[in-house]
Amino acid sequence: MYESSTSFVALAISDRCLTITLNRPEAMNALRPEMLETLANTFEQAATDESLSVIVMRGAGRAFSAGVDLKVLQGINPQAGKIGDLFDQPAERMVKAMQALPIPVIAQVHGACFTGALEIALHCDFIYATADTKFGDTHAKFGLRPTWGMPQTLSRALGMRRAKELSFSARTFSGTEAREWGLVNEVFENQETLEAAIGRLAEQIAANSRAAIAAMRDMYAIAAQELGLIEGLRVENAQSYPAIADTNERLSGFGR
Repeated sequence: MYESSTSFVALAISDRCLTITLNRPEAMNALRPEMLETLANTFEQAATDESLSVIVMRGAGRAFSAGVDLKVLQGINPQAGKIGDLFDQPAERMVKAMQALPIPVIAQVHGACFTGALEIALHCDFIYATADTKFGDTHAKFGLRPTWGMPQTLSRALGMRRAKELSFSARTFSGTEAREWGLVNEVFENQETLEAAIGRLAEQIAANSRAAIAAMRDMYAIAAQELGLIEGLRVENAQSYPAIADTNERLSGFGR
């Protein structure tokens, strides 16, 4: 049983899919520390839940998330551009828990996805969005430095030059632009078509071998280390995944 410790995050399970909803619609789902704590706890629990095949992250109301709640920051007095442990400690747990998951996480993004919310989305395996979604990295605008991985993930998604341009200018860009640049997997006309597409994708993932997906997720993590092709292949092929035990069963059903 999954339980949220705050009403600002809603959790629901259906058809082997855990849906996590950021639930502060009146504040465009701006992130508070207790929300990050709940996300960290949920991902840690999901890592050991063999009944799950996929996780979907979404936002209630008009946005995915406007990012960190700046009203909370005003009472923290950030030092050297860091927003502080109140946010950073649960965020670090959350990121580590996301990386340790054996199943993929899909970001279902609409409305707005700024700064801390964009960092969370970039830690997901896929990002699906509406064409009119507004993305942005506003750290520089507010005199802050990233602490949740933006330079690492954004540069990997877009290339170094484009990532620098967006971070240094703090400009807003659309879901359509994000799709053209490769930041998001696909864009859709509205929330309804977006949700339907993610539902189909979640079903496709759930129909496949959970253990094989866990192994491939681990191997893609090795690829992200940028070891070079030869060394990367050596490390990858040295891994063992004994949990993959459904191969014969799946092959026996081929062609039926």
